[in-house]
Amino acid sequence: MIENEDGVNMNEDPNNDSHNEESSNPEELENLSDESDSQERISKVSGMYEDYFLDYASYVILERAVPSLEDGFKPVQRRLLHALREMDDGRFHKVANVIGQTMKYHPHGDASIGDALVQLGQKELLIDTQGNWGNVLTGDNAAAPRYIEARLSKFALDVVFNPKITDWQLSYDGRGKEPIHLPAKFPLLLTQGVEGIAVGLSTRVLPHNFNELIDASIKILRGKKATIYPDFPTGGIADFTQYNDGVRGGKVRVRAKIAQLDKKTLQITEIPFGTTTQSLIDSIVKANEKGKIKIKKIEDNTAEFVEILVHLPANISPDKTIDALYAFTNCENSVSPLCCIIENDRPLFIGVSELLRRSTEHTLEMLKAELQITLKELEEAWHFASLEKIFIENRIYRDIEEAETWEEVIGNIRKGLEPHIKHLIRSVTEEDIVRLTEIRIKRISKFDSDKANDKIASLEGDIAEVKDKLANLVDYAVDYFKNLKKKYGVGRERKTEIRTFDDIVATKVAIANEKLYVNREEGFIGTGLRKEEYVCDCSDIDDIIVFRRDGVMLVTKVDTKTYVGKDIIHVAVFKKGDKRTVYNMIYRDGGPKGTSLMKRFNVTSVTRDREYDLTAGNKGSQVLYFTANPNGEAEVVTVYLKALQRLKKLKFDVDFSELAIKGRAAKGNIASKYPIRKIEMKEEGVSTLAPRKVWYDETVKRLNYEGRGELLGAFRGDDKILTILQSGHYRLTGFDVSTHFDEDMILMEKWRPDAAISAVYWDGVKERYFVKRFLVEVVNAEKNLFISDSNGSHLELVSTSPNPSIEVIFKKIKGKQRDAEETNLADFISVKGWKAQGNQLTPHDVKTINLLPEPEPEDVEEEESIDDNSEVQNESKSEDGDGPSQITLEF
Repeated sequence: MIENEDGVNMNEDPNNDSHNEESSNPEELENLSDESDSQERISKVSGMYEDYFLDYASYVILERAVPSLEDGFKPVQRRLLHALREMDDGRFHKVANVIGQTMKYHPHGDASIGDALVQLGQKELLIDTQGNWGNVLTGDNAAAPRYIEARLSKFALDVVFNPKITDWQLSYDGRGKEPIHLPAKFPLLLTQGVEGIAVGLSTRVLPHNFNELIDASIKILRGKKATIYPDFPTGGIADFTQYNDGVRGGKVRVRAKIAQLDKKTLQITEIPFGTTTQSLIDSIVKANEKGKIKIKKIEDNTAEFVEILVHLPANISPDKTIDALYAFTNCENSVSPLCCIIENDRPLFIGVSELLRRSTEHTLEMLKAELQITLKELEEAWHFASLEKIFIENRIYRDIEEAETWEEVIGNIRKGLEPHIKHLIRSVTEEDIVRLTEIRIKRISKFDSDKANDKIASLEGDIAEVKDKLANLVDYAVDYFKNLKKKYGVGRERKTEIRTFDDIVATKVAIANEKLYVNREEGFIGTGLRKEEYVCDCSDIDDIIVFRRDGVMLVTKVDTKTYVGKDIIHVAVFKKGDKRTVYNMIYRDGGPKGTSLMKRFNVTSVTRDREYDLTAGNKGSQVLYFTANPNGEAEVVTVYLKALQRLKKLKFDVDFSELAIKGRAAKGNIASKYPIRKIEMKEEGVSTLAPRKVWYDETVKRLNYEGRGELLGAFRGDDKILTILQSGHYRLTGFDVSTHFDEDMILMEKWRPDAAISAVYWDGVKERYFVKRFLVEVVNAEKNLFISDSNGSHLELVSTSPNPSIEVIFKKIKGKQRDAEETNLADFISVKGWKAQGNQLTPHDVKTINLLPEPEPEDVEEEESIDDNSEVQNESKSEDGDGPSQITLEF
């Protein structure tokens, strides 16, 4: 029977008169009523679905997928730890046995319990493991439960359990008790992180650093604001600019740590969170097959630590490949946090800062509850010890010798105690008196009053100490966290490096895996026109810029074959925001007798597939001369005019360097009002652009042209950047923004070929400090070692100053302190070859060597006559950046 919302039977015809007549009989109505009462009542399907679905969703959210605010555990984790605590005897237990014990409390299969236990064990905090528990780096699974073992860690025993302050409930079958929440005294949820998918709800709390959480909790206890960022077990580099405190809508960008071993090999030593070495390698191989990157082979040497070697073919830029790995593979991932927890049986969305604050307050409450219980136990112990002393010293036990009933025994003892119990902290109960009657005669006979007094005094001292802790609860909690850090924080330093990332433009780092062709007359471009004119190599995600003879320009996506219009005069890969490429053009405005105009312009941004008219817009306009200059070159051309009767000068030169660079929409300057016969190149152009200023941003460890960070100077085409590494190598690189720099870099500056490098280093074989000064002789992009290559050798300090001075402080020998010495390195040793050993600095034992600051230049009075060109010369020097602009990094 199907009913509508009004309860009408939809299977019956409401217009059926016979049915209505039969139903009107009172006897039959009574029979129908009896039958309906005996049948099961039928509910609407929609109501059943709503009720059952909400029940199921609530169960999954509360009992399976989302952790609790109080202890930070999902139910399966809480039951696992409770089962391990019941089994704990200090030895390891087979995981299969642990799973079986947990099934007494968790009403689900062994697979879910086993997976939860493996995840807990891999986090290496609450569980001590033995056997093959898998590898979070490689993604390898753990061995079968019958082969691996587990036990609670000392940390878990210290911070997670205390049955005296635990609230209990019956297990699902009523045969045992399980904790509602474990009395955890640590922000375990933030330490371990958690992921869970429920019905219509999910949570993803990222793991944070153990020691940083302790420091942040201490700050919160002291009323200060604390900021925390995730720390991933796989290490890597992370940008938390958009972390948004871990709430919905935030994002964390995580990158692998990639270093350049040599010009043909890259080494990956740390991987992003959420990936494994296998998934990372698969993504690199896939990108190589698609032509996004170009690699020769890849090796996975991962064991205890990650080591993936990426071998590059010849003539492939390592720096560009590193950026391409970030752009096209899993070497960079985006992780979206979503902090959702259960509070009072309801989902709650909060930020990690608020979660840490509540967790810290919860820890404070747990510590207070433990102290209060300890205080109550101590007071009870003091109460009975005092009562026992009174009972024995005053021989009250003799009052029960003549008592004939139990009530009389209790009454006699109570009467005997009354004169002596005024100082007790509570009244004497019948239970106290019963305990007194249970004291053995042997104990009474050996009672020592002095020892009893000492015990009471000791208990009074403990009570005073606990009361002091309660009165200064915050200080006690701070000490508690400090002790945890001292006891368990060793070896838990931050693994993930915090850094701000520059966005990588995919088109700039993609490998040129396609060849671009053009049919100029017919107006087609594409990678599939293999029989036509070859233009250049490009990638399959590049944009192509096209200029036509009619003065129209457009930018389109590279494809197999694209029609862009006939009479193409220039095709190239388009670089968005490129201000260095300048186009020189002479065009005729209108018909054959129109005025000829000339212009210089650049194209930085356009709308794809939209045609732009670069002429004045008159019909019949035509481009007469066009060049594209990647560095703003301005050539000189000769213009030949058509012979006319009134013209005496039929040719003249045009110097494009005299024209200002304007936007593409500018009409330009008049070149000639007369018809032009032809235009020929007279002199090749030189760059008219100023040297490019380059900055180094320490935050992202990248170069830029936008003024972020420290100015290195103004660079021309062949200029280099000198970097010196802590390992004792020097390296010369270009100033392209895609250049990657080594992690152990200690000095960076614009390279001056005539500037000597002064270095002090320790020779591991001779066990002495040496000084050397040298010029860079080998000009390449590789690392060149300029100190001893023996074991134990290291670079102490380095400088490119013309006159560096150092201070040498010596060690005490037999209680005598040798005076410190100052040495000018330029006077100490002359400039020699970069492979020379140098001179020994001192034969004495050295404590420290300090590089002294350069003296301030003395003020010199200016002469009255000033060279007219001095200001221009100073500006030129500043613009070229030839002065010593240097960045020194601490190490």
